[in-house]
Order: sequence, then structure tokens, then C-alpha cells
Amino acid sequence: MTRTSTRRLVTRRLAATLATLGSLACLSLAPSAHAQGPNNWPDNKPITILMGFTAGSGVDMVGRTLQDSLQKSLKTTILYDYRPGAGGNVASEVVAHARPDGYTLLLGTAATHGINPALYKNLPFDAEADFTPIAPLVEVSNVLTVNPAVLDVKSVKEFIEKVKANPGKYNFASTGNGTGTHLAFAEFNARAGLDMVHVPYKGGPDALQAVLKGEVCCIFNQVQSVLPQYRAGKVRLLGVTTAKRVPVIPDVPTIAESGVPNYNSTIWFGFFGPKGLDPQIARKVNDAVRVALETPAVRQKLVEAGNTPRIETVDQFRATVKADRQKWANVVKTVGASID
Repeated sequence: MTRTSTRRLVTRRLAATLATLGSLACLSLAPSAHAQGPNNWPDNKPITILMGFTAGSGVDMVGRTLQDSLQKSLKTTILYDYRPGAGGNVASEVVAHARPDGYTLLLGTAATHGINPALYKNLPFDAEADFTPIAPLVEVSNVLTVNPAVLDVKSVKEFIEKVKANPGKYNFASTGNGTGTHLAFAEFNARAGLDMVHVPYKGGPDALQAVLKGEVCCIFNQVQSVLPQYRAGKVRLLGVTTAKRVPVIPDVPTIAESGVPNYNSTIWFGFFGPKGLDPQIARKVNDAVRVALETPAVRQKLVEAGNTPRIETVDQFRATVKADRQKWANVVKTVGASID
């Protein structure tokens, strides 16, 4: 073989080798179908769930209670990212603009996706179009909580009679202007024909302390928030705001059965993803939530804290959110509440 032929052969072999290496490099750098496809999601990659409320809140407690079960079902790590502010809107905005790959989700509430769209006039996202409803977690009841040292009544009927006899005398607390506790009480007042003064506070702890100190007579607050004071005999619980009684306080009637027909003010917590989330990923998360809520230990812990586990399909939850958004829009319009 001549020197020229040898050189050509070496050149061809080198070119072939470089081509092979280049192909392998491209394969290693390109996203694989295994990593991208919803069939393999989450593929051991952590899932971050944003919360629009503080650590230790009722939303956080529910999320933490489900965390271990969700991690087992989805075979990956669940991380919580707290972004409190603007009634949950800060966290909602982050998820609304996130990539719809299933790795950034929102633990939303009836406030973030039911009340806020009607309450805030200039939201930086569309609460309906920019999200994919995935699954509800629990139904949360508020309860009419009174300080007997300020208003000595033992039933919703007595409460209504006493307040009607003294228009403008009694103040009620809320966790903030336009919050679920405010709107639930405002709707109650409208239905029962009561004249009461609204005193908003900065969050649940401050509002409940105001009731305990006698600054106001009462509040609609989450059951889990008032259970310790109730068990200590510091407050009385007159009626729950949901359509059914709450298992952890079975002797406390609903407000509807106590003389205010058709009254039902339900708060829920649930998971949302950004718009465009693959339906298969949404179903996987929904299935994992169902498994968690059907696990006896998880269910018991939720119920003992005053929550009612709520299982729905993706489509059912989407319908729930839509109906709730319309309901709260009507309440906000009736009450005349507004933030901006």
C-alpha cells in the first residue's frame, strides 16, 4: 500500500470515529424520551409544591400530613416552598407562569381560586385559564365561635335573637378584609338579617386572640384553629358553616339546621398545576392524593384536626372550582368587598 493510500485510509477511519463520537455526544446531551414522557414522570426528580400561606398554617398542616404518602406513591421527593402574601396570590402567580412539566405545583385554596378572582381587580394571572385543577385534599369548615363572657348564648338561634335585639352593638372578627372568614360571616349576617360591626385582623392568631380577650364577641374560624380553646372551655362553638356536621365536633350543628336555611360556606384545599399540564400527570397526582386520603393513619390525622377528606376526579374537581368561583363572586358582589 502506498503512502498516499495509507493516509486516505487513516483519514476515513478518523472521520468515522469522530462521527460516531459526535452522535454519542448528541444523544447524551439531548433530552431523552424517558426523561420527558408523562409515562415516566416524575422519574425521581423532586416535585416542588408552592404554598401561599405561612408554615404552620392550616394549609401547611394538611400538606405535611399527606407528604409521606405522596412521596411513596410518586416515588420521589416532595418539597414545599412557602410564598405567603396577597391572600395566596404570590404563590399562585409563580405557578401560573411555571413550565407545565409537573415539577412545580400549587397547594391552592377556595380563597386563591374562588374568592380572590372576584376580590382582586388586577390579578397578574387568570385564576381559571392559567391553571390545571388536579385534586381536592380536604373540605374545611369554619365554626361560629363566641366568647361567652361577651355574648352569653348557647345556640345559633340565641345568637341571632340577642344580636337582633342590639343592632350595631356587637363586633365580629375576621382574619382580614375579604378573607373567607370575613365573607362567611358577612353572608351569615345578610341571611339572618343582623347588624354587626366587622373588625379585620392580620391573620388567624390575632383575630382569635381578640375574641379571647373580649375585644370582639365572635368569629368564624377554622375548626382546627379553635379546638384547643374550645376544649379548654374558653370559647363556645355554636354552628359549623358546612352543609354537614364536622366529625371531630359532632354535637355542634350546622348553621343551616340552626335556623339559617341553605347556608353553606365551604373552604377547600387542593392541588393545581400550570395551564397545559399533561392530563396523564394530573391523573397520577390525583391518584396519589386518593391513596393518601384512603390511608387510615392519614385520614385519622386529618379528621382529628377538623378536616374532612375530599376525593374527586380531575374533572369533578375542575367543576367544583368553577362552581365555587361563581358562588364567591356572588358573595363578594353582595357584600361589596374589594381589595384594590
